[in-house]
Amino acid sequence: MGSVSRPKFSTFEPLGSKHGGLETAATHESMGKVLSQQQVESYRDDGVVFPARILSDAELTRYLGLYLELEELMKDRARPSQLAMAHFYYDWAYELVTHPRILDLVEDVLGPDVVVWSASFFTKPPHDPGYVSWHQDATYWGLDLSEVTTAWLALSESTVENGCMRMVPGSHTQPILSHVKTYAENNLLSRGQVVEVEVKESEAVDVILKAGEASLHHVNIIHGSNANSSSSSRIGFAIRMVTPRVKQTGYKLPAILGRGSDPYRHFEYAEKPAHGNTEEAMAAHIAADRKLAEMVRSAPAG
Repeated sequence: MGSVSRPKFSTFEPLGSKHGGLETAATHESMGKVLSQQQVESYRDDGVVFPARILSDAELTRYLGLYLELEELMKDRARPSQLAMAHFYYDWAYELVTHPRILDLVEDVLGPDVVVWSASFFTKPPHDPGYVSWHQDATYWGLDLSEVTTAWLALSESTVENGCMRMVPGSHTQPILSHVKTYAENNLLSRGQVVEVEVKESEAVDVILKAGEASLHHVNIIHGSNANSSSSSRIGFAIRMVTPRVKQTGYKLPAILGRGSDPYRHFEYAEKPAHGNTEEAMAAHIAADRKLAEMVRSAPAG
């Protein structure tokens, strides 16, 4: 079993932290809309960059409240964090995946044409044993190019104690590695997949975020997270973005054209849902997720 090495990692002051995340990019001598030139270069080198302020205090209160409402309404049927693609069923989740600040952030690394490919909530209740093993997303997502990034939006604080994401900077520059499927009981990944390479814990970086902040990570980077040992929940929304050039080689998901144009037409685009946390929306969401889960289980893992 080999090992992973990484370059020196740089951390940054939060961008857009004043005025509820509405500072202009020019304030930071940025060549993009959110990220500075240094941060864009860091993303290229490290495969991860954080933090960037996305939500104002008022927005955070609203969206967190709607998520918690959905969680309460679904408590006897499913946890929202177990269900993917909420943005196709609830108008507020659609608003989050197409939030202008999220799209600005992603545009800085993917360019002006941005497709929202998929999204999932990742929630760890207090003292929950759930964890995410070291893995690379590209191994099992069924996409033909690496023009893919995940914007991970924190709806609560994401700390070492409550199981924040952990990244191995620079690992995205190495070949895609083989994974073994463990189906471990508390592993939050669909197959409990683990990368077959030695990952040195000392080389991992903790992606610590305040509520309302986001990180970006490359589809090829090795990452995972530990269990929540704290008395507070960790709630995150992972929004996966691609360029229109990307093709789905595995199961086909509908998408949203978040920004720009799509001359390639590799995706079937969905409309914004008309309602919020209604009974009809929840029933449709649960039924669709069962179908998607079966598609994922039957797809090759790489």
